[in-house]
Amino acid sequence: MQALGIIGGSGLTRLKALEVERQEAITTPYGDPSAPLTFGHFDGSPVVFLPRHGGAHTVPPHRVNYRANLWAMKDAGVGRVIGMAAVGGITAALAPGRLCVPDQIIDYTWGRDHTLFEEDLDSVTHIDFTDPYCELLRHDLLNAAGHVGVLVHDGGTYAATQGPRLESKAEILRLERDGCDMVGMTGMPEAALARELGICYACLALSVNWAAGKTDGPITMDEIEHYLDTGMAEARKVLAAVAHQ
Repeated sequence: MQALGIIGGSGLTRLKALEVERQEAITTPYGDPSAPLTFGHFDGSPVVFLPRHGGAHTVPPHRVNYRANLWAMKDAGVGRVIGMAAVGGITAALAPGRLCVPDQIIDYTWGRDHTLFEEDLDSVTHIDFTDPYCELLRHDLLNAAGHVGVLVHDGGTYAATQGPRLESKAEILRLERDGCDMVGMTGMPEAALARELGICYACLALSVNWAAGKTDGPITMDEIEHYLDTGMAEARKVLAAVAHQ
């Protein structure tokens, strides 16, 4: 069985219940990934795990080596990758604590190394990105959630912002006008790089707060931590179920 790759975001720097076989530090043509790859079995199914922000959660979103992370997964023989992401909810369906499998993304980031196709090319290379997430893996995630009784919202547009600061009220209003349902800082270029490498990639997003201006008062880390703790427990159920598929 081909291993499933899981890239953990905030709140998922390690995968509980993973029976670890080994860790492997991989050097890629693009430098080192965020952390060594962890190989193991998740409820009996092979999994390769990588914490996006490093094992101690010290790498900010704009400094993640996305190219090395995805290259390392591909080099390890991973053909399917789930990117776990903590997001802020913009529209009503993405209330804090809600899980979602988005189907679209808008890239508002800048200055990130966002492509593998820039040097020593035989020709200019373009990828189709009409549907940025692998529909097969999206379907697997939704089926797995239903199997374990976890409520997951199907679809939605992820706004990928630069970070590491949170957004202003005016910026969230702009994102909402653009049709975005949630906002995060790591969705791009991760999704596009996976497509360039031929990896089937999907996102499992957890809303951990209302986006700026959607409630009175500031966004607090206490609020975010609360929903990370409760929501990740549900996310792990989904990840365990999809690993068997």
